[in-house]
Amino acid sequence: MNLVLFGPPGCGKGTQAKRIVESRGWIQLSTGDMLRAAIASGSELGRRVDGIMASGALVSDEIVIELIAERLGEAEAAGGAIFDGFPRTVAQAKALDELLAKRGQKIDSVIRLVVDNDELVTRMAKRSAEQGRADDTVEAFKTRLSVYEEQTAPLIPYYEGQGVLHDVNGMGSMDAVSAAIADVLDKG
Repeated sequence: MNLVLFGPPGCGKGTQAKRIVESRGWIQLSTGDMLRAAIASGSELGRRVDGIMASGALVSDEIVIELIAERLGEAEAAGGAIFDGFPRTVAQAKALDELLAKRGQKIDSVIRLVVDNDELVTRMAKRSAEQGRADDTVEAFKTRLSVYEEQTAPLIPYYEGQGVLHDVNGMGSMDAVSAAIADVLDKG
C-alpha cells in the first residue's frame, strides 16, 4: 500500500502518519524529517538544504526523490509506505509515479487533510513553542503556506484525475481524524 498524506503545513500529516505507523506497521517517509535529520547530522546534504528549509522554500526535486528512493525497499518489506509531505508539486508526483512504476507499484490512496488557515496558524504557533523548530517561525510558516497554495494545491486535480483522492476533515480531534483515515484505508 502506498499512501500519500496531503494538506497544508500544520494540518496534522506527521501526527496522523505516526498513528498509521503504530496501527499498521507501515513506514513513514517524511521528507521533512529526513531533511532535518540530514541537517542535524552535519552532512554535506544537510548543509546544502539548511538555508533552503530555514527560509521556508522547497528543496530540489532531485534531492527529495533521492531520499525517497533510498527508503522504498524498507517500506515494501513493511507492507506500506506513508508519504508525508511528499510529493509537494505535480512534477514530484509524476517522478514518484515513475519511481513506483519501475518497482511495479503505484499510489493507492491520497488522503487530503482539510483544515482552515486560522487553525493552521494556531497549530503552527503551538508546535513552534513546544518543539522549537527553526522552520516554524511565523515568517517561514507564511512562506510555506504560500508555497503550498501556489505549488502543492495543484496536486488536488492531479490525484482526483487518478481517482485516488479522499478528503478527510482535519479539524476534529486526533482520534476522530485517525478514525476517518482508517475508514478510507479499510475501504481501500
